[in-house]
Amino acid sequence: MSNSIRQPITSSELGNLWMTYQDKTMLMRFLEYFLENAENEPSRKILQSYYDRSIENVEFVKKIFKAEGAVIPEGFSVNDVNKGAPKLFDSTYDVMYLHMMTKIGIGLYALYSTMSYRQDIRQFFKQLTSEAQEAYDQATNFLLETGVLSRPPFVSMPKEVTFVHDKQYLDGMNWFSSDRSLNTIEISLIYHAIETNLTGMQLMIGFAQVAQAQDVRKHFIKGMDLSKKIETSLGEFLRQDYIEPPATYAGKASNSTIPPFSDKLMMYNTSLLTTFGLGSNALGGAFSLRSDLPTKMTLLAKNIYDFAKQGGKIMIKHGWMEKPPQIEDRKELTGK
Repeated sequence: MSNSIRQPITSSELGNLWMTYQDKTMLMRFLEYFLENAENEPSRKILQSYYDRSIENVEFVKKIFKAEGAVIPEGFSVNDVNKGAPKLFDSTYDVMYLHMMTKIGIGLYALYSTMSYRQDIRQFFKQLTSEAQEAYDQATNFLLETGVLSRPPFVSMPKEVTFVHDKQYLDGMNWFSSDRSLNTIEISLIYHAIETNLTGMQLMIGFAQVAQAQDVRKHFIKGMDLSKKIETSLGEFLRQDYIEPPATYAGKASNSTIPPFSDKLMMYNTSLLTTFGLGSNALGGAFSLRSDLPTKMTLLAKNIYDFAKQGGKIMIKHGWMEKPPQIEDRKELTGK
């Protein structure tokens, strides 16, 4: 990391570094478990490389916090993993999981870099974005080579530039307007959402099988149903245009009921994915020019929000929600 003129970190830098510490220590626990059960050398190499870099990233955040006199967050430790537990997923899910998580990382770290002002921290998030992109590329290549990852549909190439002149282009498929096929932007957003939810659904199935607390288990079952609902609802838009939604034969949960992860770790991972799902839904609705798609995504977003809110309540109930750094409470300090 480059050295900058000694300046205190800002509130946004503190918050984003804190979030990075939570996410990285969580991901390290999953990678440790996956590495213990990795069955082939190519996947092990991909997982090990990202794990080693994550260790360095966590140490960098610790160094910044110590220099600033800030307490080191608790995050997640080896106590959140039972490394001797049987395999909870099949042999390709580890890379599928990393493929999903690096998607989130690329977006988050790129955003954090634009919210940072100190040179060394900007460089840090720039490096994290690059590392996540590299791991995503490696995971994508591996999944394509093994035939696990489905490609989006191919279309005929456009031969001329055209413009929209009919207001009905903004309408969806209904009895009172002429229908139009999906455009490639809409297909890409739908396909991405389905692909992510398929991986997430298997994660929820595995979590539900091994969760110890009853309310946590019920929450993961709701997550299973929600992922299936999203896949089915959005898949219908593709089927109307005779496009088959993505599917894979691999990445399935096993029949194990012995927990490899703590309920706290699984709940935090689910919370992170749910937050990402809300953002993806908003993006999909914003870039769609068909009125029925944003409407459907808005309804799904409400379901996702309710699921996230319930998850937050469960985490608070069990004392698992670590509080982010707070600003000074001036009302309390002034005695009001």
